[in-house]
Amino acid sequence: MSALNRRPPEIVVVGSTMTDMIAYVTRAPNSGETVIGDSFSLGFGGKGANQAVMSSRFGAKVKMINTLGDDVFGETTLKNFKEQGIDTTYVNRVPGPSGVAPIWVEADGSNRIICVPGANFAMTVPQVQSALSEISEIDVLVGQLEIRQEVSAAAFAAARARGITTILNPAPFAPLLPELLKNSDWVIPNETEFAGLDKSGRAPDSDDVIIDVARNLNCRLVVTLGEKGAAYVDRDWKVVRVAAPKVTAIDTTGAGDAFVGAFAVGLGLGFEPLKAVKLGCASASLSVTRKGTQSSYPSKQEALELLSQVD
Repeated sequence: MSALNRRPPEIVVVGSTMTDMIAYVTRAPNSGETVIGDSFSLGFGGKGANQAVMSSRFGAKVKMINTLGDDVFGETTLKNFKEQGIDTTYVNRVPGPSGVAPIWVEADGSNRIICVPGANFAMTVPQVQSALSEISEIDVLVGQLEIRQEVSAAAFAAARARGITTILNPAPFAPLLPELLKNSDWVIPNETEFAGLDKSGRAPDSDDVIIDVARNLNCRLVVTLGEKGAAYVDRDWKVVRVAAPKVTAIDTTGAGDAFVGAFAVGLGLGFEPLKAVKLGCASASLSVTRKGTQSSYPSKQEALELLSQVD
């Protein structure tokens, strides 16, 4: 059956929301230095929100579990979710600021990001447990590390108990709680995060290193490799490498989240990992050709075209 004719996957994202404050510069300033920027934009971000939006663009039914502040950023984030077709039933509000992320994007498209979690860190274990107990249909649960790990761990444990596929994007990198890792079906780091996951800090330069880390983590592993695409470890403990489409990158912000959101949709549609990884690479590659985070993601029509191309 064609992916376009299948039941839309039910995806729940337990994660962060941020307001991205993006400055485009020829080069980043050194310590104590001021440089003149080229342009500035204000947009919606946060790894959880980004992944939710990318999944929604493919027609998935997406529910977001998060906490926002009582500021203007919280109001605009809720409005954006509704415009993106994302269910906000389980998005709480608390007094104080919502999350923000100042971002520098340099001329080659590389970026530097500071995440200020704000209300994201007000999420609680009872909050996610209650939400997940009320959501009857879930195909895939997605999490990251921009909220407190104990909250993600509780969500993943509840999902695992129900046989729901879990995807952990260990970003921004931090040592993982054992209870979070043991309930993660898939772990998707980039190259920097991969080195953090490896006890020796090795880069994913060889198949042997990737397999070694996958065995130590004891889960399915996909490593995103930027312009080189991605690599994953199959059930026979072999590394399968997937090339990314050749594009000219102007802004890599949010590309990893585009991959994760698309990959989650692929799994939710019942794709084999190879096809899900191809969908992730295609989505991320398109996103880096445009400025911004969620604003750079494939439109709903473009997402359907990507689905048809990998089906």
